[in-house]
Amino acid sequence: MKTCLIVIDVQESFRHRPAFSERDLGPYLAAQNALIAGFAAAGAPIVRVLHSDGPAVAANPFAAESGHVRPLEGLADFEAAASFTKRRHSALVGTGLDVWLTQQGVGRLAISGIRTEQCCETTTRHASDLGWQVDFVTDATLTFDMVQPDGKPLPAADIKARPATVLEGRFARLCSVDEAVARLAA
Repeated sequence: MKTCLIVIDVQESFRHRPAFSERDLGPYLAAQNALIAGFAAAGAPIVRVLHSDGPAVAANPFAAESGHVRPLEGLADFEAAASFTKRRHSALVGTGLDVWLTQQGVGRLAISGIRTEQCCETTTRHASDLGWQVDFVTDATLTFDMVQPDGKPLPAADIKARPATVLEGRFARLCSVDEAVARLAA
């Protein structure tokens, strides 16, 4: 089955948000880059998705005018089979990605990127509902600590555990980088 790697929102915009942290960035980039290398070595398509929205002013890190809607420093350079810019959480809303995937005969998606519980999870659920098989490559997703409505901290590791719990077996197959790459040969 033809599999496509989707690299979602791995962009400089996040460095300019208050929640950004370098703490988990190194291991994440190592995993993301290994995933990209594995797909590239197998000749499998890799799609880049960037997020742009909000006021079109330089002070908004997700506006093109900021100059931050570009690949995150440290992300491996790769030849994208296609690139899309999204304005919603799901990479499949209003981008044409769904049409492109269908035209390419893609049956399975490997989802990776930033933020685990937002755009990666939302795209995973949407893709599953549209009929694609989905590999959610947990170690190649990144998120940041948050504060709960009651003021208590919510660590990034706990945030990542939730999508893993609710996606597995319902919307996706959880897999490591090595497993996702191995599935290309299967």
